[in-house]
Amino acid sequence: MHSLQLRNETLVEIATFLVRRWSEKENVTVEFSDKMETKTRLKENKVTLAPLEKRIGKDFERYRQFRTELWYEAMRIRFCKKILSNDHAFGFILNAMETRRIEHLGRKIWRGMDEEIIFNYAFMLISRPQLHTVYGKARIVEAFYQYFMFGALKGEIQSSHFERVKKAASFAEKIVNESIEKSHDTEWLEKRVSEIIRVLDIDSLLTIPVSLPFMRAGMALSEEELLKFLTVVSKNKEGEFGKIDPSAALSGDNVFKEYKVLLDENKKIDNKGLSPESIGVQVPAASNVDETVIYDIDLINSLKIKFKEWRSGWKEQHMKSGEEFDEENYIDGHEPFFADIRRSIKTKIVILLDHSSSIASDALEYKKATLALCEVLAYLKVKFAVYAFSTQNRAVVCWLVKPDNVKWNSVSAKRLARIVANGSTPLAEVYGKMFPILQSKRPDIFLTLTDGEPSDPNAVRSMTKSLKGLGIRMVAMGLGPNTVRATTIANNLRHLGYEKTLAVSRLNDIPRKVIGILDQR
Repeated sequence: MHSLQLRNETLVEIATFLVRRWSEKENVTVEFSDKMETKTRLKENKVTLAPLEKRIGKDFERYRQFRTELWYEAMRIRFCKKILSNDHAFGFILNAMETRRIEHLGRKIWRGMDEEIIFNYAFMLISRPQLHTVYGKARIVEAFYQYFMFGALKGEIQSSHFERVKKAASFAEKIVNESIEKSHDTEWLEKRVSEIIRVLDIDSLLTIPVSLPFMRAGMALSEEELLKFLTVVSKNKEGEFGKIDPSAALSGDNVFKEYKVLLDENKKIDNKGLSPESIGVQVPAASNVDETVIYDIDLINSLKIKFKEWRSGWKEQHMKSGEEFDEENYIDGHEPFFADIRRSIKTKIVILLDHSSSIASDALEYKKATLALCEVLAYLKVKFAVYAFSTQNRAVVCWLVKPDNVKWNSVSAKRLARIVANGSTPLAEVYGKMFPILQSKRPDIFLTLTDGEPSDPNAVRSMTKSLKGLGIRMVAMGLGPNTVRATTIANNLRHLGYEKTLAVSRLNDIPRKVIGILDQR
């Protein structure tokens, strides 16, 4: 349907939002891996997903599979006590039963998922192996899974084995239904798995061969073929889901608008400006990191209130008592009664964050303060970009946290959270890496936040002069553990050609000081 590929960072952002919303847990992280099946680690609050390109079907079909798999993992996080490995029969059977249980519980909450679940079932069935390709007693377990999950088999097995499979699937469904009716959890189901094992007449430690949907990645189905699978699945699932129109499940109209928005945003990013990687600037991975740890909600809210008053010119006060206000008499002598003056900041700013090793001990508070700054700048609709530098594998790296043409969002926060403070302060080298970007974008202000003196002051002085030659106002902020140290750093920076230097000894003062710089423009 669409050949445009979604970026992984775009998918991480939507996946993180959805899994947290569906699971009602705010610290869940998401990552992609092309080396394993979809998996959730409950203790780590982490979901690992296979990339879209590893899945079967066209782009939109792959996205729908990805989205529904994510919903299942969110329901596991919400309702499961444990998730065992699929490598052996016991865990494989328990996880299959848990999938049916959490599906039922999840559908009660998220009633709009039925068509997507049926659609995903069709692709699950397509991806399962033909029974004649599975050897030994693992064939019996695979047959059980197919019959229990889809009500159908791909291929044939011996009649005696089939009777066992039907009996085990019927018994498993009875156990799952009882667990739902009586609100039993994973641990109760786990105690009943051995009964299924006995009916199937297998060893609980029987090795189960890996069967992944992306083993046949790139295989495209015609709509007619896919509709056949959807018809089979929707008919077999009618007892649980009621009547589902296979054609409606095929179209996915309720998800397509969401997908189209992602494609449009992805295309905008692709068409904007220089590629950071092509000019020596790297982008931190935005997966498998919990950005909520650097959100100081109290600080962010207090700053937003303060700058709301700054922007409007009004200050809201709440007092226990006061004189009665006669508005008519006041208006007669004071015209106009009020004027709504909206202050705004048109200044474009690029911010560079020092993440050398000297900041490591205060890295968390430093990130909280800088994140709060970004939240306020976004709130005030300031056009800004954020970069950082650190040392990785003995080489200085300039990191792109947020480009100027993308709104501040959770992906940017994840990037900031990912950066590890390490190394020295080679400002001149970092400025050199950023020079093509600054030359192209021409911000009004280039602000450097640092807690140390640069490795090569003369080189920094030369780069500062070059950047000022582009019409950029060079500003530096010296961070120190106390007023004396911060002032000393700021004074030393003043000799490097910066037009303005400031001293900050309290990290929470960073947002206010930066807004002060912008307001003077």
